[in-house]
Amino acid sequence: MAEGSDKRLSLSSPAFSPGGRIPRRYAYRGEGDNVSPPLRWSGAPAGTRSFALICDDPDAPRAEPWVHWVVYNIPAEATELPEGSAGGAALGVNDFEEQGWGGPMPPRGHGTHHYHFKLYALDTLLEPRAGMTKKGLLRAMQGHILAEAELVGTYERR
Repeated sequence: MAEGSDKRLSLSSPAFSPGGRIPRRYAYRGEGDNVSPPLRWSGAPAGTRSFALICDDPDAPRAEPWVHWVVYNIPAEATELPEGSAGGAALGVNDFEEQGWGGPMPPRGHGTHHYHFKLYALDTLLEPRAGMTKKGLLRAMQGHILAEAELVGTYERR
């Protein structure tokens, strides 16, 4: 970020407000349509060569957060991911063992879960590796993160 600049990377969605409920349409198959929500961002710092995005659920009943989406090599000129699209970016593997979006599907009666969408502005394009996981992506991004932004949405199965 340039000195004296008040521009910060920010992330939002026209489908839900920060801390708001993610519409059922975006939930995993059997609960919803398993379509990724639209995301928008602004404030990319100078030198951004690509973006990466991770969505996970730290409220999942296990030691590690449940990973719902791993996307990387989003073009530097992009300012959004439309609904149901990764915008031509590379897709990693989520914890449903699928490439692409795996929507909310917390256990019934487990209460409200929080879904953390984390966007990273990177100073590089990453090596395209098929099947990259969240851990692999975090490793590949080390030393290349210029800025990050987060949006949290909630979901509860009834």
